[in-house]
Amino acid sequence: MKAPGASNGAPAGVAEGPAPSAPGGVRKSVTGTRRFVAVGFLLPALVLLGALVVYPIGYSVYRSFFDKSGSSFAGLDNYVEIFTDDTILTAVKNNAIWVVFAPAVATALGLIFAVLTERVRWGTAFKLIVFMPMAISMLAAGIIFRLVYEQDPERGVANAVWVGVHDTFAESAGFPTAHPLPVHPLEAAGGGAFITKEPVHAGTAVQLPLVGVAPAKMPGDAKPAKAPATGSDRITGTAWLDFTRGGGGKPNAIDATELGLKGIKVEAVKDGKVVATATAAADGTFSLPAVADGARLRLPESNFREPYNGVDWLGPSLVTPAIIGSYVWMWAGFAMVLIAAGLAAVPRELLEAARVDGANEWQVFRKVTVPLLAPVLAVVLVTLMINVLKIFDLVFIIAPGSAQDDANVLALQLYRSSFGTDAHLGVGSAIAVLLLLLVIPVMLFNVRRMRRETRR
Repeated sequence: MKAPGASNGAPAGVAEGPAPSAPGGVRKSVTGTRRFVAVGFLLPALVLLGALVVYPIGYSVYRSFFDKSGSSFAGLDNYVEIFTDDTILTAVKNNAIWVVFAPAVATALGLIFAVLTERVRWGTAFKLIVFMPMAISMLAAGIIFRLVYEQDPERGVANAVWVGVHDTFAESAGFPTAHPLPVHPLEAAGGGAFITKEPVHAGTAVQLPLVGVAPAKMPGDAKPAKAPATGSDRITGTAWLDFTRGGGGKPNAIDATELGLKGIKVEAVKDGKVVATATAAADGTFSLPAVADGARLRLPESNFREPYNGVDWLGPSLVTPAIIGSYVWMWAGFAMVLIAAGLAAVPRELLEAARVDGANEWQVFRKVTVPLLAPVLAVVLVTLMINVLKIFDLVFIIAPGSAQDDANVLALQLYRSSFGTDAHLGVGSAIAVLLLLLVIPVMLFNVRRMRRETRR
């Protein structure tokens, strides 16, 4: 018999409570709550993302179809201008050069540094030095390299080194700005040389006065000029700076304070042929053999050519490679650190096994190390490719105004088209859309590569 008030299957004396909720209902309620909490946390980030990313992208696309004032629909005219305007086409070409060379060179240098520094005791210190430029802003790096590439060798480090190497193997001119006055016995001989107006003869002192020599160009050991001793068996003369400090002095006359042009070359020319040569002493005197009798004396152009001032790094032809060099200086350290981290995870057993099998170091590097580092190299390369598509600071700061059109890139052209007195926001927006379209394939490649890595 059942106890009074008891339900079927319930123990006696225990009241029947409310039936529990279905398990499915409980799970649905908990899942809905979790989704609500997740949306609550994500909502501020989504609002910021929409305001700072989605809206500007959408408005840029919208604005790119309107004219300069933004009041009239222009269709695809702004996009047509991108591919027909010479300045913008130069920017597109330079961006292609940047994408091809800058990431490749930086990644290659990073790989070389990472591999080589593993084998030296002071590798950590070297990595620190190479990575240090990453701590410098693009603005500061641009200012540094604007000075490095300065044309004047006394200010620009690059040209100071280049000129030093050049002058080691090629003699520089001694008197680049020197020239005669109309009253002097010299006249132009073409090509920058000067020659006596009349033939010279033995037994007569020849005077070769010049002016226009800067004090800094005068030889430090030059002595006061003096008249030479004459002789019937030779041609003698004096080459000197016909200028008296503080004024005074007479032209074509050697005054007491005037210095000799030490080292200047003198040639005796007969019938268009050089028959004798001489070099002036510290006091400017020189002597030629009797064969020079009746010849005209010529000061060759080698005495007066402009000094070698190095390479025009920021000229139209080299400005883009020069700026890429500054970028590599900054980002090679970034590539080296990432590649070194990947290299530390490479199993050493594989490298040793390859060496045991008879592979030399180059074969180990090419056949084992590089393939194992391929995922890391891809990360570095893709990251730098995205980075160079947005390059702006270095080009804007390093390239001088005269060469900025030759160094132009899309990000810089975007700035130039969007701001200033002649701004065209339609073209600027079209360039922004073009940059977005160029970045998207690289980003998609990176996302797919990361997904493949996570599946392994």
